[in-house]
Amino acid sequence: MTTLMQDVRYAIRQLRKTPGFTVTVLLTLALGIGANAAIFTLVDSVLLQNLPVADPKTLVRLGNANDCCVNSGGTRDDGRYSLFSTETYEQLRKNVPEFEELAAMESGFSFRPVTVRRDGGQSGARSMMGEFVSGNYFRTFGLQPKAGRLLTDSDDDKGAPMTAVMSYQAWQRDYAGDASVVGGTFWVNTRPITVIGVAPPRFYGDRMSSTPPDFYLPIESATVLLSVPYVHDPEVEWLYMIGRVKQGVALGPLQQKVSAIMRESVATVKVFSSEKGKKDLAKAHVVLTPGGGGIQAMQEQYSSQLRLLMWVAGLVLLIACANIANLLVVRGMARKVELSVRTALGAMRGRLVRQLLTESVVLALMGGASGLVVAYVGAHMLLSLAFPGEQNVPIQASPSSVVIGFACGLSLITGIVFGVAPAWMAARTQPVDALRSSTRTTAGGASKLQRSLVVLQAALSLVLLVGAGLFGQSLNKLQNTDLKLDATNRYIIHINPQAAGYAPPQVEELYRRVEQQFHALPGVKKVGLCTYTPMEDDNWSSGLQIQGQPALDKSASSVRASAEYFDSVGTHVVLGRGIGPQDTSTAPKIAVVNQTFVKEFFGKPEFNPIGQHFGNPGPVSPSDFEIVGVVEDTVYTSVYWKNHSMFFIPMTQRPPSDKDPIETDVSLYAGAIVLHTERPMDDMEKLGRTTLAGINPNLTMVKFQSFTDQIADRFNQERLIARLTMLFGGLALLLASIGLYGVTAYTVARRTPEIGIRMAVGAERGSVIAMVMREAATQIVLGLIIGIPVALACLQFVESQLYEITSADPKIVLGAVAILAGAACIAGIIPARRAASIDPAQALRLE
Repeated sequence: MTTLMQDVRYAIRQLRKTPGFTVTVLLTLALGIGANAAIFTLVDSVLLQNLPVADPKTLVRLGNANDCCVNSGGTRDDGRYSLFSTETYEQLRKNVPEFEELAAMESGFSFRPVTVRRDGGQSGARSMMGEFVSGNYFRTFGLQPKAGRLLTDSDDDKGAPMTAVMSYQAWQRDYAGDASVVGGTFWVNTRPITVIGVAPPRFYGDRMSSTPPDFYLPIESATVLLSVPYVHDPEVEWLYMIGRVKQGVALGPLQQKVSAIMRESVATVKVFSSEKGKKDLAKAHVVLTPGGGGIQAMQEQYSSQLRLLMWVAGLVLLIACANIANLLVVRGMARKVELSVRTALGAMRGRLVRQLLTESVVLALMGGASGLVVAYVGAHMLLSLAFPGEQNVPIQASPSSVVIGFACGLSLITGIVFGVAPAWMAARTQPVDALRSSTRTTAGGASKLQRSLVVLQAALSLVLLVGAGLFGQSLNKLQNTDLKLDATNRYIIHINPQAAGYAPPQVEELYRRVEQQFHALPGVKKVGLCTYTPMEDDNWSSGLQIQGQPALDKSASSVRASAEYFDSVGTHVVLGRGIGPQDTSTAPKIAVVNQTFVKEFFGKPEFNPIGQHFGNPGPVSPSDFEIVGVVEDTVYTSVYWKNHSMFFIPMTQRPPSDKDPIETDVSLYAGAIVLHTERPMDDMEKLGRTTLAGINPNLTMVKFQSFTDQIADRFNQERLIARLTMLFGGLALLLASIGLYGVTAYTVARRTPEIGIRMAVGAERGSVIAMVMREAATQIVLGLIIGIPVALACLQFVESQLYEITSADPKIVLGAVAILAGAACIAGIIPARRAASIDPAQALRLE
C-alpha cells in the first residue's frame, strides 16, 4: 500500500508537469464517460429501477403487455391477456391463495384526469391525475404512509364513505405539506371525499409515467366519481393486476392455475359465445412476469431507443479511449530517455509498467469524476428532450449511486485496458538508449499501434456519422409527411365535462354554450369539439357491419365531432358533406368516413358510399348510421399507422343498437375543443381558462396545446434519437480529427531530421506537404474501407426505428465520407505545412 501511494503521488507530480497533456486527456475522458453516464442515468431510472416498495422480487404482474384502456367485445389473437374485468380480479383474488396479496389498478388513468377542489380553498378547481385502485393496493406493496393512513379493504366496499390517499408529490407541490390536508374534505368530480392520508415520498405509483397519480381512490368509488357503468360489468376489461407471491410458490404451475380461473371467469362473456369465440377462449391465458418494476409502459416505449443510445455512447467512448491510448504512447516515447536511465539504475520492467499504469488509472479516475459533471448536465438535457414540457416526470437527473459506480468502474476499466499496452511499450527500453542522442532514437515515424488506433477512430466515426445521417433523414421524413392537417393558428383545449359534474343528457346544451362563448372571443373563426384530436395518443375502435354485406372481421376507429371540427383541424371533405349543426341527438343518424374506410369496407377506393348504412356487428337497419360524406385520409394517433379506417359521427348521436340508458353513455363526453383563429394568439390559454370558468367553475382546462406543438410531440422519441446521434457523431468526428492530428504531428516531429535532409537536397515544399498528407490520407482511407461496410451492416439493427428507410441513402454515405475526409484534411494540413516550413540547416544541426 505504501508503494502504491508513492506511485499515485509520483503520477500526480508527473501530470502536473504536463498540463496540456493532462487537460486534453481529462476533457476527452469527461466527454466519453460523461456521455455514457448521462445515458445510463436514464437507462437506470427507466429500465433498471424497481418500485420503491418492500421486497420487489416477490411481486408478479399478471400479463406482459400494456393493453389500454377500456376494452370490451374483442379477443386477443395470441390469447395473452393483460387487462381484466373487476369480476375476473375478484375471482382470482378469492381462488388463488398462492398470492399473499393481489392488487388491481386502473389501466388508463392518465387519459381520465379528475377535477379536484379543496373544500373552502381559495385556489378553485384544478385538473389532476387520479388512479382507482383496490383497497389492498398499498398493503400489496408493503408501504407505510407519510401522514395519516393508507387505503384498506373496507374503503373499497360498496357504500363505504368515499376516501382518497394523496401522493406525497401533490401534497408538497400543491398544498405545501399542509398537515390539515389529512382528514380534510376535497371535491373530486363535484363529489365530496375525505383525504385519509399521504403516500410515502418517492412512490410515484405502480408504473413509470410522465403524469403520475396525484390521488389514489378506491375502485368502488369509480362508479360514482366517473359515472361509468363498467366497474362491475364482466364484459369490460379495465384493470391491471400485480400480486405478491408466497415463498416457495413455483410460477409455472401458478401461471396455469391463474389462466384456468381467468378462462372460467370470462366463459360467459358474449364475445366467447360464438364458435370462433370458443376457440379463442381455449387459447386465452395469462403470462406471469416480474412485477418489481411495476407496469412496464414507459419501459417498453423507450427501451429500444435507450439501448441504441447506450451503443452509440459506447462507440464514442471507444473513440475517446483510442485517442487516450495514442496520447499515452506518445507520452511514453517522450519519456524513453528517463525510463532508460531508471532501467540503467536497476529499476525492474514490472515496476516501470506499474508506475505508468498507475498514471493512466489516476488519469482515468479523474476523468470519471469530471464525467459525472458532464453526466449531470447531459441527463438534464436528455430529460428535456425526452419529456418536453412535463413537470412531474419521476426521474432524477442527478446520478444515482448506481450511476456513480458505473462511471467509476468504466473509468477504472478504461485506465487499465488502454493503459497497459502503452505502458508496456514505453517500459521496453534498454539502458544503452540513455547514452544515445534522443533525436537519433526517434528517427522513425508513428508506430503501427498509433496508426491502427487512428484507423479505428476513423471507421467508428464514419459509422456514427452515417447513423446520424439516417436518423436525421428519418426525422425529416416524419416531420414533412403530409398529415392532411393544417396546424396554422390552431389551438387545442382539453376538457373533461364528466369531471365537472355533467351527466350525458346535459352535454348537448353544454356544447352549444361552449361554441357560443368561444365564438364570442375576438379572432376566433372556428370552434370544433371532439372526443380526441388527431395527433394525441388515443384511439377508439369497434367492429362494424355494413348493411347488405356479409359479416366482416374488420374494425374502424371512431371520433365524435361537432359541425366545425373538420374546418378546425384542416381536414377536407372530398365527397358529400361533413357533419352539420342540424345533426343533433334527435336527427337521423349520420356518419362521415375517410377514404381508407371506403377502400377497406367496400372493396374499391372509387366506390361512392353516400347513402350506405352501417352499425355494430349484427343486423343493420336503415335507422343505423347513414354515410353522408367522405373526408381525406387524415393522420390520426401516429404517422406509422397506415391504412387507418375511420368514421366520424355527431357529438351527441347514439347508434340505435345501443339499448343502454343514455345516463351511462360516457362516449358522449367531449375530450377537446379545437380553435381556429384569424391570427396567432399568445394569450389563448388564459382566454380559454377564463371562458371555461365562466361556463362552469368546475369545467377546468386539463391541458392546453397549440396544434403545432401537439404534432411535434408525436416525434419526441425520433427527435431525441436524431439529435443525440448527431451530437455523438460530431463528438466522434472531433475526437478522430484530434487523433489524426496528434499522430501526424508526432510523425512530423520525429522525422524532422529526415525532412530537413530531403529539403536540403532539393525537395520542394509541395512534395513535403504531399508526403505528409499522403500518409494521413492512407489511415483515413483504411478507416473508410472498414467503416463503410460496418455502417451498412449496422443498418439492419436500427431499421425498425427508421421511418420508411430500408437501405442507406448513397448521398448520406457520401456525405459522411466527405465530412470525415474534410476533417482529416484539416487535421493533416496543419502538421504538413509545419513540416514544409522546416529550416534544413536547423534540422541538420539537430541530426
